[in-house]
Amino acid sequence: MELIIATGNKKKIEEIKRITEDLDVKVLTLDDFPGSPEVEEDGKSFEENAVKKATAVADYAGIAALADDSGIEVDALNGAPGILSARYAGEGADDRRNVLKLLKDLQGVEERGARFVCCLALAFPDGRVKTFFGYAGGAIGTEPRGENGFGYDPLFYPKGHDRTFAEMTDEEKDSLSHRGNALKQLRKFLEQKKNPNF
Repeated sequence: MELIIATGNKKKIEEIKRITEDLDVKVLTLDDFPGSPEVEEDGKSFEENAVKKATAVADYAGIAALADDSGIEVDALNGAPGILSARYAGEGADDRRNVLKLLKDLQGVEERGARFVCCLALAFPDGRVKTFFGYAGGAIGTEPRGENGFGYDPLFYPKGHDRTFAEMTDEEKDSLSHRGNALKQLRKFLEQKKNPNF
């Protein structure tokens, strides 16, 4: 089956390809479909945003599309940045600015519990949609550590570990991460479906 990943985020594409590489799926990207719609993430939840992106791209490309919406929810900030994680420091903010804003907002805060959330939406051109959720609990550190990963990875210590996601290998992170957990469910779904058109 052919599957288009409906994101321009190269790091997310790498993670998804890595975790699905042994499946009988030909993974395509938005680069393979010039003119794919730019979808505004104006939903009120991770699921709403993921479904919106996946359905728009599936409609355009005429094949199944997989979209992800994910972010970090910090207990002390009442779940913020949440769905605004990618633009926490403002529109056009990069990872570094978002990380610095989160550190600033948590200055002096001792209880730093947090969780990463991922919703994957698999949409088909006929309108069918299936969603998969993944979570990773842990805590926010007081300074960035590590060079791997992206986003808030240098700040996030998964529960039971003394290294951040950014200090882990790709394989270690995949086994623990929110996206890795959601992709495991997607794998099961794809493996159960023998008909390439589902």
